[in-house]
Amino acid sequence: MEKLRKMVNQIAYTPPQDRLRTLSTLQFSLIPLLSLASTLYGFALPLRLRLYHLGLLHKDRLPVPVISVGNLTWGGNGKTPMVEFLAVWLAAAGSSPLILTRGYGGADEAKMLQRHLAGTPVKIGVGANRANTAACFLKRYGCISLCKHGDSDFEKHFSDNKQGNCSYSDQIGVAILDDGMQHISLWRDIEIVMVNAMIPWGNHQLIPLGPLREPLTALTRADIVVIHHADMVSKKDVEAIASEVRKVKNSLPIFLSRLTPLYFLKAGNMSCKLALMDIHNTLVLCISAIGSADSFVERMKKLEPAYVDRLDFSDHHLFQAKDIDMIRLRLRNLQSEFAMKPVVVVTEKDYDRAPEVLTYLDPYEVLVLCSSLQILPHNGNTEESFKKCLWQHLEVSNKV
Repeated sequence: MEKLRKMVNQIAYTPPQDRLRTLSTLQFSLIPLLSLASTLYGFALPLRLRLYHLGLLHKDRLPVPVISVGNLTWGGNGKTPMVEFLAVWLAAAGSSPLILTRGYGGADEAKMLQRHLAGTPVKIGVGANRANTAACFLKRYGCISLCKHGDSDFEKHFSDNKQGNCSYSDQIGVAILDDGMQHISLWRDIEIVMVNAMIPWGNHQLIPLGPLREPLTALTRADIVVIHHADMVSKKDVEAIASEVRKVKNSLPIFLSRLTPLYFLKAGNMSCKLALMDIHNTLVLCISAIGSADSFVERMKKLEPAYVDRLDFSDHHLFQAKDIDMIRLRLRNLQSEFAMKPVVVVTEKDYDRAPEVLTYLDPYEVLVLCSSLQILPHNGNTEESFKKCLWQHLEVSNKV
């Protein structure tokens, strides 16, 4: 199954003109079947949207504002880091945000968020039915308006907060919907769409032939677009993505973001922090089962280890005994080739998915790279203007 996922993923991100050069005979044999499935999926998408628009399918609405963070393609778009960024911001403002996440693939995102946000007023609800999950939390904690006054009061509130004059409420002030763009059964007040700058649209085909969950025209539903991993590509590439977005909806505010490495944690002893410079001149094997392995590996290379090797698995892959055997074999080969003991580096999501599995890599050290999302300045847009844009959209919703 893992090999099939990898083959389909390669098809999805290979432009049609490059297929003859890069795809295998087996992959070519899969294209007609994938194409048929994509066509059927393409017929079903607008029908589903129409049924919700006509009210034939029920759409739930929460008594608090809902910020949806989603994307048009599968995996690797920075949704969860953005959810955490929003939660930290809102919590710092004195609100008590509720994060609603599916808990897919071993609930790795939920576990990471719980660790990062421990000790804050942020609440995390895990469950496929986000409306029911929200209802349980709202019944338990109640809800409260984010701000009962105008924008000037809101800005003053943030100014006071920076001086440490913030008071928390246990009542929920806003819900953040993780991976929410296609979860249209829940009403949202802000739709944030994340775009991976390194592989924005793949081959421009709908799943499973391509990576698109929806066609680019779905950007008409977006309120804000964030081009993630923008620091990993050229300005020309960023502008090309922004241009495609504006062709669909010219009025969309576009922001840039990156995932900033912070430090390493030792697997098995997550209280032990190591500086980024500690990886300098070491031999590294990057192990990942995430949507954008390239960005992870490239960021590791920027930390200047002696050499970086990699083993990639499909997104949310659950490591098996045979995977551990394969990793151990690669580690032994690296040690033999370079005459130095390699270090394994994984992402937090990979660690949280199955932390106990990584203990089987002993005696090799396993480090967990910790990162956070950062809004990059671009064409006059900054982190502060991003937050102000969010607030303006919340004001329009008439819920604050």
